[in-house]
Amino acid sequence: MSQQIARRGGAGWALVITSVAGFMAALDNLVVTTALPSIRADLGGGLHDLEWTVSAYTLTFAVLLMFGAALGDRFGRRRLFLVGLTVFTGASAAAAMAPGIDSLIAARAVQGVGAAIMMPLTLTLLTAAVPAERRGMAYGIWGAVNGLAVASGPLVGGSLTEHVSWQWIFWLNVPLGLALLPLARLRLRESHGTGAPLDVPGTLLASGGLFGIVYGLVRGPVDGWTGAVVLTALFAGAALLAGFVLYSTRAANPMLPMRLFRSRAFAGINAASLLMFLGMFGSIFLLSQYMQGVLGYSPTEAGLRMLPWTGMPMLVAPIAGILSDRIGGRPVVAAGLFLQAAGLGYLASVITADATYAVQLPGLILSGIGMALFFAPASALVMSSVIAKEQGIASGANNALREVGGALGIAVMGSIFAAQGGYESGQAFVDGLRPAVAVGAGIVALGGVATLLIPRRRRDDRTPPDGRAADRKAGPALAAPAATPR
Repeated sequence: MSQQIARRGGAGWALVITSVAGFMAALDNLVVTTALPSIRADLGGGLHDLEWTVSAYTLTFAVLLMFGAALGDRFGRRRLFLVGLTVFTGASAAAAMAPGIDSLIAARAVQGVGAAIMMPLTLTLLTAAVPAERRGMAYGIWGAVNGLAVASGPLVGGSLTEHVSWQWIFWLNVPLGLALLPLARLRLRESHGTGAPLDVPGTLLASGGLFGIVYGLVRGPVDGWTGAVVLTALFAGAALLAGFVLYSTRAANPMLPMRLFRSRAFAGINAASLLMFLGMFGSIFLLSQYMQGVLGYSPTEAGLRMLPWTGMPMLVAPIAGILSDRIGGRPVVAAGLFLQAAGLGYLASVITADATYAVQLPGLILSGIGMALFFAPASALVMSSVIAKEQGIASGANNALREVGGALGIAVMGSIFAAQGGYESGQAFVDGLRPAVAVGAGIVALGGVATLLIPRRRRDDRTPPDGRAADRKAGPALAAPAATPR
């Protein structure tokens, strides 16, 4: 890949700027969850509106992520990073000032556009600034900051909502963004990729298809599953996604080459990732509301009580990495998914309108350990499933599928919740929550089964066709243009 670099700043500045930008984008995945009851009380709206408050961000983020990376390669990574950061910061301010739920959803969608442009470029900009011998440490710090954002999202959202207002979960991004913009302009180095053609048709087909399916799933409980709008959205979405697959098998420079899925390893880990995020995001979406709306915890208390789940990766991830090095990523990821499924299944069985936190805690801990065992080994499995020159595409595809899984999870499990229960009373909420979380457990367990399709370690370690050993560590793989691990 050709590089055109104008040296403007050192590795330290690049690490600070890209880590803070990554923190902002990662934080907004889950920061809204503990604020949902307050948003609903202030702006109104039903379950479908709350779903879109989260999904509008994850969906636009997912479908435009690889396109954003390609824009940076073609027109300049620093330039597009500044564009993405500007869009994200402005949309955050718009979300904080939203007068109604519809305008909040629109602002969240624009936030996702900004994040999709900004996030994949953080690593390529960091790579351009850091010498090769120091990149492992830099990637580790970048990844730890992003992990902290995911872990602290519910707690940060809950604390700001309770002690200031829910609007501050969005205002928080504004001073950070305004501080980063001049620093990025002055301190980051410009670089370009190969200048490959942009896959506009593929992006439009994937975006339209996913929007149609998520829209149909969200509106189904409200309008009826046989309603003309719902059926049209579902069938049109499915047709557009089928068109995307067909187009991607024939296009010269597709956003997502379908030939990659001929590999059992690549297909298995991506199916597992999508199913993991589908079950996890949908469960967190509902359980965070359960803790506040049914059990009466404050937003801060709810965020703290979610930490055994969302924060566990910070403690267990190093152990997962050691285990992965010794026995391979496949058994570690499979064990993580089955533990996550067991934790969700346990929660589905013990949740009541007056359940104590002590009763819930084993399920939260099991889920947290499972999540921790999944993340780092899954990234390594993605990278080892393709040749070195395709690791950027592979990482971008995997992260896009994770975000898609999150959006679908909220839609699917929200539909189950709405069909079986509602917000009328604590018992009605539990009546909808239990089957939804049970389905989430089953979906994550299917992800564990998908992991078992991945070839065993002796095949993972083979030398790729280009003659270079696939790197089993996450570090060098993160240097690829579209890599955006969580």
